Amino acid sequence: MNPKTTHAGNGRAANAKAGARERFDAARDELIALSHRIHAHPELGFEEEQSSAWLCEALDQAGFAVERGICDMPTAFRATAGSGPLHIGICAEYDSLPGIGHACGHNIIAASAVGAALAAAKVADEAGLTITVVGTPAEEVGNASGKILMLERGGFDGIHAAMMVHPAPMDMLEAKIIAASMFEVRCTGKEAHASAFPELGINAADALTIAQTALGLLRQHIKATDRIHGIVTEGGVAPNVIPAHTAAKYIIRSETLEQLNDLRPKVYRCFEAGGLATGAKVEITGGDKPYAEMMHDHSMAALFRANSEALGRPFPDLGELGRRPTGSTDMGNVSLAMPSIHPMIGINSLPAVNHQPEFTAHCITPDADKALIDGALAMAWTCVDMGMRQ
Repeated sequence: MNPKTTHAGNGRAANAKAGARERFDAARDELIALSHRIHAHPELGFEEEQSSAWLCEALDQAGFAVERGICDMPTAFRATAGSGPLHIGICAEYDSLPGIGHACGHNIIAASAVGAALAAAKVADEAGLTITVVGTPAEEVGNASGKILMLERGGFDGIHAAMMVHPAPMDMLEAKIIAASMFEVRCTGKEAHASAFPELGINAADALTIAQTALGLLRQHIKATDRIHGIVTEGGVAPNVIPAHTAAKYIIRSETLEQLNDLRPKVYRCFEAGGLATGAKVEITGGDKPYAEMMHDHSMAALFRANSEALGRPFPDLGELGRRPTGSTDMGNVSLAMPSIHPMIGINSLPAVNHQPEFTAHCITPDADKALIDGALAMAWTCVDMGMRQ
């Protein structure tokens, strides 16, 4: 390798990164305001009308070619700038959780995706890049989510690599993200007077109780990394009426889709046992489009690490904490389709963690705003590095 050529290449990359940062700095206050606005107006999966509109408006005003309502989803979009040979997708998430709002920081994810795209687009042609923000609805729904449907329907067509950053209590470069499947169970029995004629009823609530007991016993026979958790969404109408209709939502998780396929029938049999014991009819729906495990691209991750450290944000060795499962995301499905990264970016929230109301409050603090800035710039600079290494 010619040292002069290498030096010139490093100089071009440094100049491109400086240009990207200049563009980001010009939009910094607007991006923080965008994050706070989305946070103040939480919307559930597939209902993110305001959030997706605000993101599209910001990108349209920045000169991106915006396609709204793609893949038969009104709140999905693509926004593209640049014409280079390497096409990188930056994924934006913007749905919230029921009752506790943006307790997973999707307001930060969305604004950082826009910020990274604005910065990278400034130097896209120079760096050999095409940059697309992929607006992906409904990450929190647990089955048949935005990214999964967009992968099936061509929403990621033409994109060579994908990235995003996700808020967490601390920074993690390659968090252990596992496969997951969400499904709904409905039990149907028969009403009767609970005191006068109980023998005439079929108790659908008992069917769920038996299933939950069976699940508790099953837990001693599953892998240590497997997870089974859920809620009862319908338990009956009155204590003096035998419940004829009950329902629950459950999520099962395993390290990989292959292991998940092994766990699923064991869990389903627990619900079927409740129906067999009580005579209730049991119907299981969903679980057909599960989230995959995350396969981090190590080369992309190394570039992101270097750029994050250049911004003064290192990745500490978290020991066992860094090796335990952190959850699941449909970004895992994207990672099986193309090289991808999904680093966690810390917002200094401990003891509050994701999916707690206290974490929701942390997602608009100065630390959260700093995470937005650092995450966006690190992604933009990673895009530049990737483009110039082609």
